[in-house]
Amino acid sequence: MRLTAWEEDRLLIFSAAELARRHRERGLPLNAPEAIALICDAMLEAARGGASFAEVEAAGRAAVAPADVLPGVAALVDEVRLEVLLGDGTRLVVLLDPLGAGGSEPDGPGTVTLAGTDLEDPAAGLERRELEVRSTSKRVIRVSSHFPFHRVNARLVFDREAATGFRLDLPAGASERWAPGETRTVMLVRYAAGASEPRQ
Repeated sequence: MRLTAWEEDRLLIFSAAELARRHRERGLPLNAPEAIALICDAMLEAARGGASFAEVEAAGRAAVAPADVLPGVAALVDEVRLEVLLGDGTRLVVLLDPLGAGGSEPDGPGTVTLAGTDLEDPAAGLERRELEVRSTSKRVIRVSSHFPFHRVNARLVFDREAATGFRLDLPAGASERWAPGETRTVMLVRYAAGASEPRQ
């Protein structure tokens, strides 16, 4: 039997939907792919039976109830798009919020929870020391916040023994920059006890 690419896709949707039906019959909550497969299968079957555009859309919305899915799935499946063949040709059906989440899951997938503003400084109470650092390079040198300072570019001249066990006293991800020939005084902070130095 020779199948077109679309016919192969249709069989794949049917297989996924059939598996989802078995899971639902056993009382298992559906995951996102299973819910989408059931919705698409219902719309394709309705279209195959000669349904109108509105009837196809209604079949998709009725295919899966919000109670049938795992927590968070309703928010995850915020849109289903499917091309179906109707009496007047191929039409694109777009179901928005097909499981009726409507933003009712404040802790659903993708939720961003802001941290408090009074976070404790992780370097509070650690030893700090100031060092004068001179660049002998002909190019700009950058040093990131948590790189072991005694292991930085050899063209930065300073007391490396005094810098052993220290890093730049900067927030994570920040960096310091030295222009060619520039001398800067920087503040270093000791690594916290038990913290391992990043590898080069």
